Amino acid sequence: MIKHIPFEDLGSENYGWLQTRYHFSFAAYYNQQRMGFGKLRVINDDIVAAGYGFDPHPHKNMEIISYIRSGSVSHEDSEGNKGLTKTGEIQVMSAGSGITHSEYNLSSQPLALYQIWIETDKLNVQPRWQSKKFPAAAVTQRLPLLVSGFAQDKDAALFIYQQARIFGGNLKQGTVITQKITSQAYVLASKGRFNITADNNSAFLNRGDGAEVTETDLLTVQAVTDCEIVIIDVPA
Repeated sequence: MIKHIPFEDLGSENYGWLQTRYHFSFAAYYNQQRMGFGKLRVINDDIVAAGYGFDPHPHKNMEIISYIRSGSVSHEDSEGNKGLTKTGEIQVMSAGSGITHSEYNLSSQPLALYQIWIETDKLNVQPRWQSKKFPAAAVTQRLPLLVSGFAQDKDAALFIYQQARIFGGNLKQGTVITQKITSQAYVLASKGRFNITADNNSAFLNRGDGAEVTETDLLTVQAVTDCEIVIIDVPA
């Protein structure tokens, strides 16, 4: 089954330095029908103005993933980690027993990113941070695996404490791929337009849209234009 969530139906807020769309209830946006999707708790579609960012603030027992769509983010945390994560790169932070961090756009260009929170399956671990660059070339067979909590994926993807996987990448117009779904998937249209099909259901997604995919183990994606897609496969 596919439930399409158009961009215009998302929660929204404009703070001046931050323009954001909320796929699920977050901060001042509350929608009882949009509290999460299984173990997936947060997806914020953020645009951060040049020279601004998120001041130091704490987290605990959450897997926090930043998917950098364009621009760059400077990370610093109470564990001594520092790093610059750029367009097409991913950073992961396991908040574990407690961590304080800041995220700033220190460049001269806007920063666009997906902020993704997934509930942990292991409480009070040692906090950690990682970032990684993945191939930017368009794919023709399957999306690259970016993030995973499965032991067999540890050499290919950034690790999180949850039995979830995040896939993402670019498709050229006309490309058709199939994606195996282990649990249930949330699909994000980062760029362009594409069609997704699962069993007898289908939906066209435009830039900024989301979709919940359940009760299937296989998803077909057809690129209507050049596009960028993110698929988050999480336990129910």
